[in-house]
Amino acid sequence: MDARQAGQLSPRILSSTIRIVAAMLFACVAATGQVSAQTQPLRIGMSAAVTSMDPHYYNATPNLTVAFHVFESLVAQDGAGKLLPSLAVSWRPVGDTVWEFKLRDGVKWHDGRPFTAGDVAFSLERVKNVPGAPGGFASMVNTIKSVEAADPLTVRITTTVPSPNIPIFMTFIAIVSAEHGRNARTEDYNSGKAMIGTGPFKFDKYVSGETVELVRNEQWWGTKPEWPRVVFRIVPNLAVRTTSLLAGDLDVIEAPAAADLERLKADSRIGLYSTKSTRVSYVNPIFKPAADADAITDAAGKRIEPTPVQNLKVRRALSMAINRAGIVDRVMLGTAEVTGQIMPAGLYSYAPDVKVPAYDPVAAKKLLADAGYPDGFNLTLTAANDRVPYNVEVAQAIAQMWSRIGVNTKVNGVPTSVYTGIAGNQRIPAYVGSWGTTSMESGTTLSQLLRSYDKDGNKGTYNWSRYSNPELDRLVDTALATVDPKERERMLQDATRLLTEDQALIPLFHFLNFWATRNGIAYEPRADGMTLAQNMRTVKR
Repeated sequence: MDARQAGQLSPRILSSTIRIVAAMLFACVAATGQVSAQTQPLRIGMSAAVTSMDPHYYNATPNLTVAFHVFESLVAQDGAGKLLPSLAVSWRPVGDTVWEFKLRDGVKWHDGRPFTAGDVAFSLERVKNVPGAPGGFASMVNTIKSVEAADPLTVRITTTVPSPNIPIFMTFIAIVSAEHGRNARTEDYNSGKAMIGTGPFKFDKYVSGETVELVRNEQWWGTKPEWPRVVFRIVPNLAVRTTSLLAGDLDVIEAPAAADLERLKADSRIGLYSTKSTRVSYVNPIFKPAADADAITDAAGKRIEPTPVQNLKVRRALSMAINRAGIVDRVMLGTAEVTGQIMPAGLYSYAPDVKVPAYDPVAAKKLLADAGYPDGFNLTLTAANDRVPYNVEVAQAIAQMWSRIGVNTKVNGVPTSVYTGIAGNQRIPAYVGSWGTTSMESGTTLSQLLRSYDKDGNKGTYNWSRYSNPELDRLVDTALATVDPKERERMLQDATRLLTEDQALIPLFHFLNFWATRNGIAYEPRADGMTLAQNMRTVKR
């Protein structure tokens, strides 16, 4: 069976089947060695905008996708999230609060300079404060006390408390050149001036909102990618991505439209690859809106203060009013799975007793009245219109459901560049967001997304809602400093239960990740959603 022969399978069975097909295709390549030489560029249609070339600017999948072609991290992950050597060939704890990383010998920067431990120390210091960043990686290094270059190929990281997740955190942080990054600002990366990495591709050109162009690094230490050139095109429109693939204008696309999957499976020219994703879609109410935020108003149009979402009964009513199964079925067309928590089932720190909230609009309306809002109120729900598939459509479905219980909702679909500014600065009452837990455990997500915001302590970096719960903070901080994995998991599960009881945010569903390819290109699907050209191979069909 090949990918297109799976046409009669359900999306959930299809996800597993396509992964098997991908594995078979890769096995075929390995066995025969029949990989055709490539002379044309590999053209990839991205589903969302890249907001910066600076790899420390914004922890978002499109940015990381491009960054990890040019730059590399100490530790890598495979498609399923397993940790792999990268710039570090090994790592181990050498004390309760010290991690030692042995670096790969012979690695060169794109300008020919040798990669050393000094570059690692510089990079881990730089991520602490990137001016103007809407949300970077500072919370991942907030326990790091010092970084010592013991010798050119040995790095020792000392933390203030035991930090068992340090190797996981190192998968997110791109190592940049100290020589080129020491005085560089984000605009120097965007212009290409500071885009000197160690990765499989070199930077060539970036046109904001349009394209990123890369050329192969012929001196890379790893297996040389097949394509001498890669062109990323930003194509947020679902239909245009599919049309461009079928017309031959693109070779690979991310997140093809759910409505097009059957057509793509039936096309002998197309390969389809999929896997379960750790990305969760959710509604985040803003607990402490800014003074200039769009107001939540009553029937007469008068601003309601404090914001009604501070009331737990209101948050529960909003959650109960959402028909998650209906959204997955009718909006996502089966390319997602409903959830009541951040983690997908089966992964470390998933809490089995936390169920998907029941859809009950009658009870939700009563709860809203009990909260003191029998006539409801008016609010605007914001969603990025170029970030993830069907984001605005999901927001529109939620708006209709909330309106049925008296919460008259207007949807504001905006580009990511606008979305990060107004959501990150609490200038809206609520937004539809998404988060990929690529660390494969909830601690990293909880510490960045829901732990109390503390700019000076680099905590709660992405806590745009400004939710604050001291008990959650205690559980998360203690868990991340607990070496015993069973005890750490218990605390993270307790944190999940606490969030559910307090309805700190409203989880909706987990995505399934899809890619479509043409011209006999095979791709190993990834749970983190990144599209990496170095992981693509040509195969005979």
